[in-house]
Amino acid sequence: MGKLLSLLARDDSNCCSPQKYDVFLDFENAQPTEGEQETFEQVQTVLRNSECILEEIQCYKGAGKEIREAISSPTDEFQQRAWQAVIPLVSKLKRFYEFSTELENVVPRILFQLCSGPMTPTQHLETQQALVKQFAEILEFVLKFDEHKMKTPAIQNDFSYYRRTMMRRRLSAHDEGLSAEDVMATREVTNELANRMSLFYAHATPMLKVLSEATTRFVAENSEIPIENTTETLSTMAKVCLRMLESPNLIAQFQREETQLFVLRVMVGLVILYDHVHPHGAFVRASNVDVKGCVKLLKEQPAVRSEGLLNALRYTTKHLNEEATPKNIKNLLAA
Repeated sequence: MGKLLSLLARDDSNCCSPQKYDVFLDFENAQPTEGEQETFEQVQTVLRNSECILEEIQCYKGAGKEIREAISSPTDEFQQRAWQAVIPLVSKLKRFYEFSTELENVVPRILFQLCSGPMTPTQHLETQQALVKQFAEILEFVLKFDEHKMKTPAIQNDFSYYRRTMMRRRLSAHDEGLSAEDVMATREVTNELANRMSLFYAHATPMLKVLSEATTRFVAENSEIPIENTTETLSTMAKVCLRMLESPNLIAQFQREETQLFVLRVMVGLVILYDHVHPHGAFVRASNVDVKGCVKLLKEQPAVRSEGLLNALRYTTKHLNEEATPKNIKNLLAA
């Protein structure tokens, strides 16, 4: 494994080399070493709730019907019905936002372990596979959450209605005082928290924004770690994912059918994150990310697997539409 990763490291200057190396990261069974254990447990405490968060946003129905009724028939009955429908939904939205802040706190910890010290990116990948697996799980969560969020306009509609109604109820109760129900709602979501949540949900891809900003802040606040350590870790990991997916022999080592799609998502997440963090992005000719290879691989997949990920590259990257992006990459993604 070490020799194979060393070969990959020497190939870093030529991401489009026709040579292929069989490199395998154990995304299914990697266990933390003693040196990884503390960070692993901190990250795992957060990741333990990720599936629940994804299930909740995937099943998010919204209060559109009740809100429309309250707007078209502004009687006390319809107003109260809409308010009672929105309150539990806002509790969910608060949980989603709070989870994003937990991710924001653990991302620098895992990046510090994967990017600091004398080891090369490939040595980190070789010796810290449990943390690499966790970072991959964070990337997959971010892509999944944002995909569901973009498909759920009810989230912003519900929260906007909540804020308008909360303000109106406060004003109307200025002399009489808030009801017990309104006091509880105010305690759960203060004005300050509501402002932060509003900014969070205003973004099409809020979790990606949190992840990219946390990574950028990590680079800025750890000046002793060259930015190249972080960007090369992302690009090397993306190459490993691409080459694993290009090799039938390596795919055959997956124990679970869904692992192939997991690695595909992680590869796309790494390209997107690299594009947000690297000063020149992922698409310039000098980039260490093989964007062309990634896109071609995606287009070989069934549309049900690839279309959402291709759209993520089209619409959530930062530098794709800049002049420095080669036309062949733009055309490949536009097709």
